[in-house]
Amino acid sequence: MKIDVAQMSSRLASDHTLSDYDFWRALKTINNELYRIERLREPIPMKMIYARAILKTARNKRRPNNI
Repeated sequence: MKIDVAQMSSRLASDHTLSDYDFWRALKTINNELYRIERLREPIPMKMIYARAILKTARNKRRPNNI
């Protein structure tokens, strides 16, 4: 399975049914789960790493001045 971060993040960034808050909340949830997994010393699922990268990129593409 090949995951294209740029393509998926572009699709999400252009989806106007998702608010900036939705992106922030999803990133917060993923980061909290990754923290929990790290504290328990469990293996980190690669899909979570990809999901975080996709959401971060999509969120940055939505920002008007890309700060």
